[in-house]
Amino acid sequence: SSTPARVASIIGRLTLPSEMKASMCSIVAVATAALLSASASAASITPTQQVINMLSEMQSKGEKMMEVEKKTFSAYAEWVNDRAKEISFEIRDGAAQIEELISFVTKADSDAAALGREISSLDAEINKLEGEKAAATSNRKDEHDEYLKMSQDYAESVDALERAIQVLGSQDFDRAQAESMLQKMASTVPGMPRVLAAFMQEKSRGSALRGDGAPSVAAYEFQAGGIMELLESLLSKFKGELSDVEEAESNQAHEFALVELHLSDTVAKDTSDHDEKAVAKGKTEGASAKAKGELTETQAEKASDESLKMEIETTYRAKSAQFEENQAVRMQELEAIAKAVEIISSPEVSSSYGTHVNLAQMKPTSLLQLSRSRHLAAAKQSAASLLNKAAIALNSKALADAASLALADPFAKVIGMIEGLLDKLKEEAAAEADHKSWCDEQLKHNKLKRNKKTAQVGQLSATIDGQSATIYEQGATVTKLVAEQGDLTKAIREATAQREAEKAENTATIADAASGIDAVSKAIVILKEFYSSQEASFLQQKKQVPEMAAYKGMQSSTGGVVGMLEVIESDFSRLKAETEASEKSAATEYDSFMDASQASKNGKHDAEVQLRLDKDQTEFEQSQTEKELRLTEEELGKANEYYGFLKPSCLEVHVSWEERVMKRKEEIEALKQAYTLLDQKS
Repeated sequence: SSTPARVASIIGRLTLPSEMKASMCSIVAVATAALLSASASAASITPTQQVINMLSEMQSKGEKMMEVEKKTFSAYAEWVNDRAKEISFEIRDGAAQIEELISFVTKADSDAAALGREISSLDAEINKLEGEKAAATSNRKDEHDEYLKMSQDYAESVDALERAIQVLGSQDFDRAQAESMLQKMASTVPGMPRVLAAFMQEKSRGSALRGDGAPSVAAYEFQAGGIMELLESLLSKFKGELSDVEEAESNQAHEFALVELHLSDTVAKDTSDHDEKAVAKGKTEGASAKAKGELTETQAEKASDESLKMEIETTYRAKSAQFEENQAVRMQELEAIAKAVEIISSPEVSSSYGTHVNLAQMKPTSLLQLSRSRHLAAAKQSAASLLNKAAIALNSKALADAASLALADPFAKVIGMIEGLLDKLKEEAAAEADHKSWCDEQLKHNKLKRNKKTAQVGQLSATIDGQSATIYEQGATVTKLVAEQGDLTKAIREATAQREAEKAENTATIADAASGIDAVSKAIVILKEFYSSQEASFLQQKKQVPEMAAYKGMQSSTGGVVGMLEVIESDFSRLKAETEASEKSAATEYDSFMDASQASKNGKHDAEVQLRLDKDQTEFEQSQTEKELRLTEEELGKANEYYGFLKPSCLEVHVSWEERVMKRKEEIEALKQAYTLLDQKS
């Protein structure tokens, strides 16, 4: 290929700024025009005039390009200023929102922690109150058992005293007989041993008070009247003590009822507060998790805005420096062109050239051809000199090579060089346009994807935090329900065992009472039938010689024995009735307790089963959410990697695409003009 074509190829392969390439191509065009002007000696316009016209056009075009570049950069600077302010406002708003979210999250976490401490305190308080209630119930049971024992003892003693008084009142006994009867009753009548002990204690106390050593009176001298008074005194005493015991039991029962009511109400209130605080804690933790997700998303958006602002400012600084450099180069170029026009327009150059050219035109054809050859050689020398100066000014090896090759190759091949350079510039412009379109599309999709995945990661993380809090609450509730069911099962088992033992005891008591009633009834019937057939008279007379009367039976003691049997029968009947009533009441109370306990246990069991299902479902949803989070994070990582791949080739550039397009158009336009001139002169 010719030297100009190779020069254009060398310029196209250089990795130089587009404005430097434009300067090189302009210089080549000037050099080519100089060569063409040398070969156009036969034209009506002199070559010097043509060069001046071309330089004037270049000066006018350079001024316009300089003005366009100023306007373009001014618009770009205004856009950068507006965009920077807009992003700054967004960053400031994001910072304020982040501060609010951090404050909200901190407060929510603090509130949740405080609620957790309050819940723990309520749990401890409830356990303490339950313990106090259990201790009070146990103590009350012991007191009631003690009351039942003492009440039974006093009741039996009172009953035994009443029987003894009834027996002694039915017939007069001397003291020895009365004491003997009391001793016999002590072995058969419940409560009589206690009465006998009290009786003997009172008797010994009375003897000790007498202290005269007198012998005991005759059999009928101390009748049962004195014993009756003592027994009635004991009866009054025992009744008083029984009344005191019953009053104490009533007071204790009332006090226990108040304590139990207070503890139950307090436990119910604490339980209600516990449930309310647990719900509030769950809501607070959920709100905190949601706010954390929003915080993560806002922080990511703020970081993205800061990065974008930094990129815009960095690019603006680079473009500002390039703009200043371009303006300086353009100004130098315009000054150089003006100087060249001034030199070429001087009389020394134009007059000398006109004289020599006019003389050459009036000479024969051979001389004209010789002059043209000389001028072609001079034009080549001028072009080479111009290229060498430009190579030194621009520090371009390619221009230096082009200057050396321009002297060696034929002039006609300059047109081929320009055509090749035009094609190459057009191909580069098309490639840059395609690359810019591809970069814009890829960067847009990548940013949308990164923003979307970042928001999804924050949302999924917040969802997982909320699910973790829900799972924890559900697990704690399940544990509590299981413990409560265990307590109910234990209480049911203990109540059943106690009820079975109580029922067996009551059944045996009722059977014994029924047997006693039957036996005593039969005895009474037998005695009454026997004595009703005999005469009811017995006279006791004081004679020295007793008479032998007909024996009619021990009718004198019949009333006492039958009366005692009737009292015993009445006791058995009362025992049977009271035991049956107690059994019925205990059975009713047990059935009511069992129904309530079983219903509560079934309800807690159903709640536990449902809560376990809900917990399993929440855990499954959490595992799916965690899986989705991992996939989303992987996609976000790939999107960030792809952004890192796009950044060097699409963002980190020293000259904007718009500037490269404008300069490329100017280069192509200049080459087209040069090509037109060459094509016309060829």
